[in-house]
Amino acid sequence: MQGFHRLLGSATGIALAFAIAGTARAQTVPAPPPEATVHPELWPQGNWPYKPDAAMEKRIADLLARMTIEEKVGQVVQADIASVTPADARRYHLGSILNGGNSAPGGDEFAPAAEWLKLADSFYTASVDRSDGRVGIPIIWGTDAVHGHSNIVGATLFPHNIGLGAMRDPVLIKKIAQATAKEIRATGIEWTFAPTITVPQDLRWGRAYEGYSSDPKLVASYVGEFIEGLQGKPSATPILQGPYVLASTKHFLADGGTEGGRDQGDARVSETELRDTHGMPYVQAINAGVQTVMTSFSSWNGEKIAGHKGLVTDVLKERMGFGGFVVSDWNAHGQIQGCTNASCPRALNAGLDMYMAPDSWKPLWESLVAQAKSGQVPMARLDDAVAKVLRVKMRAGLFDMGKPSSRPLSGQFELLGSVEHRAIAREAVRKSLVLLKNNGSLLPLKPGANILVAGDGADDVARQAGGWTLTWQGTGIDPKHFPGATSIWKGLDGAVKAAGGTVRLSPDGSFSGTKPDAAIVVFGETPYAEFQGDIATLELKPELRGPLATMKKLKAQGIPVVALMLSGRPLFVNPEINAADAFVAAWLPGSEGAGVADVLLRDRNGAVAHDFTGTLSFAWPATADAKGKTLFERGYGLKAGSRTVVPQLSEDPGVKQQAQAGVYMDKGLPAASWSLMVGDPSGSSTRVTTLPADAANGRVRVTATDFGVQEGARRFAFDGKGPAVVALTSVAAVDTTRETNGDVLLVSTIRVDQAPTAPVTLAMRSGPAQATIALGRMERFKPGAWTTLGVPLKCFRAGRANMAAIDTPLAVTSEGAFTFSLARVALGTEAEVKLSCGG
Repeated sequence: MQGFHRLLGSATGIALAFAIAGTARAQTVPAPPPEATVHPELWPQGNWPYKPDAAMEKRIADLLARMTIEEKVGQVVQADIASVTPADARRYHLGSILNGGNSAPGGDEFAPAAEWLKLADSFYTASVDRSDGRVGIPIIWGTDAVHGHSNIVGATLFPHNIGLGAMRDPVLIKKIAQATAKEIRATGIEWTFAPTITVPQDLRWGRAYEGYSSDPKLVASYVGEFIEGLQGKPSATPILQGPYVLASTKHFLADGGTEGGRDQGDARVSETELRDTHGMPYVQAINAGVQTVMTSFSSWNGEKIAGHKGLVTDVLKERMGFGGFVVSDWNAHGQIQGCTNASCPRALNAGLDMYMAPDSWKPLWESLVAQAKSGQVPMARLDDAVAKVLRVKMRAGLFDMGKPSSRPLSGQFELLGSVEHRAIAREAVRKSLVLLKNNGSLLPLKPGANILVAGDGADDVARQAGGWTLTWQGTGIDPKHFPGATSIWKGLDGAVKAAGGTVRLSPDGSFSGTKPDAAIVVFGETPYAEFQGDIATLELKPELRGPLATMKKLKAQGIPVVALMLSGRPLFVNPEINAADAFVAAWLPGSEGAGVADVLLRDRNGAVAHDFTGTLSFAWPATADAKGKTLFERGYGLKAGSRTVVPQLSEDPGVKQQAQAGVYMDKGLPAASWSLMVGDPSGSSTRVTTLPADAANGRVRVTATDFGVQEGARRFAFDGKGPAVVALTSVAAVDTTRETNGDVLLVSTIRVDQAPTAPVTLAMRSGPAQATIALGRMERFKPGAWTTLGVPLKCFRAGRANMAAIDTPLAVTSEGAFTFSLARVALGTEAEVKLSCGG
């Protein structure tokens, strides 16, 4: 393969470069192409409820007159708590901080609530320091409390939005928002990046569950109620004086309309569809006085939203009348044409008011200061952005409320997961369940029955809570971090016994003794968030289809089967529907699993205490083809007494099996379009297709070894007589820029069989450019034990790899004798050994 020998370099590899691009040259913002040009006069006008306040405007003008350029720039930059300290916030006059999906006090994602409040006080105190002539503007903290205050151990976890959409209950939506606001306030945080008012049109999108519905009217019916629940009714009373927080609708605009459901992709739709489908909910948001709007990573007809002046300024601010401030998504400014994470005057000039620059905040601050001084960013536009930020802070009452711990509700940690809030969540679970099949009127189950609970999702709170739960992807969480929560199994156990029946848990469906009267099999998706959730076809991953065999086994024994599916979206599961007598879509119900039992079971007297009321807010597919036919229309949902019979369904998915995106090697075999290569500096390279194999002029012996399945890994023995490399390569480079923008890792499942006698390096390559990480002599690996090694993609970007054109995601090199085994290489977010960009 041409250029393969360039993978080697020296034994120690090429050192990572961490220099970040400096200030950009003056930018001329090009007009968007015709297909991305908006016509503001065609868009609806909102009714912004806050009237001009002369006293507030004078206060803002006085502050602007006293602020230095450095202070002004600080107000439009937001940093992540994993990359900034209170001292930094003071020095750079930062206006805002956030905690990303994997960020927490002291780096402990499971830190107690008191630590969050303590950190909030520290940042606030640093921000209001007025020594040395500083103005001292209070800082504001934003968090992704998207289904409850979901970053905090012990908080109430409400169903994700897809389940809430199935309720069709705006009144309950408001109660959920009110409860969430109180729990956020207990930890001293003032701002949540919610509600998500996306209108997903393609279920392959990994964030589809963050949308209430594919119907913009249903989404719009929720928006005003949720915002009022978070912020209270618009008034002259400071928001933080009540039990409220600032809201942020996201992601403006059409993040749910991208081609192929690709996260951060391009919405190739007409302006009419953009307005009528994706823009509709924003009218209600503006009318409710939402204080912030977050722009999308995505594009509209090729033009990135965060840099689209026509949409951000001409439509949202001027035509629709939004009077809060606009914040970008995580480093989204760096994806705008002509920009980098370190420099992007185009975003501010287009109408952005605050850059979410989690780990790039310092170079961005420096470049913006220089650009403001040079006039590349006009002072009038900078002053306008700062004024908008200050206006929101004043409406919140930040200037007069004191430090977070002194404000109403702060430190009242009993609000987290309170009985009242859990009752609201349990009601939401009941109302979100959708009954798709009930042949023979099996549900609700009769009292006194002998029930078997099976399936791999029955006793797993993390799985039923989904992504954005304590960790970004909702993975790697020990059950102890869900105090007070109820798994589906525990809810069923209590309810069955209360109705005079007996119940047992058996994940694989096995039992002894009395044959069960019925079995409830809980299955479905495992947690995911953006990137990891995108799929090519509407199918369960193969490794999640095991419970189907359990259903068939139970059915063959004459046991009626209730299938309970956990998922963030409707999927092609016709085989599971066929195997079950009753089928329930439970979505991602959150911490209150007892709500499931409330609907599946009759009470002790045989009465139906809570019937099924949920109906589909998205159409359910008949095949795995995202553009294929519909099995159940939006709005479908049975009642317990329904006599509707679902006939036997076709089990043909209607699509070809496709390789999973972001997987380069699995079970020891390279994924489709990838090759396993072994080579040396002389240019000798061997594509390994059969085993055993000798490569690199005999320096490397390749054999099979077991991992998970027989011969599920490959073993590489270096003889130590010169440098050699093992690599995964492709002639078709892949674009990993969006994953690099997040905290996504290159995760390798590896085993050190013989410790190396010389240093080992791991590289990623894009054409002639290569970025290398030093692994030393693999001291962090226990010999003979399988370990997952994670390296942040941004480390390779810092080493100058072109992340838009990766043709070699992994190359392991050493000059010494060394034996290791490799089973899987893929993009992911969890690893047992995580390297920093320093190695």
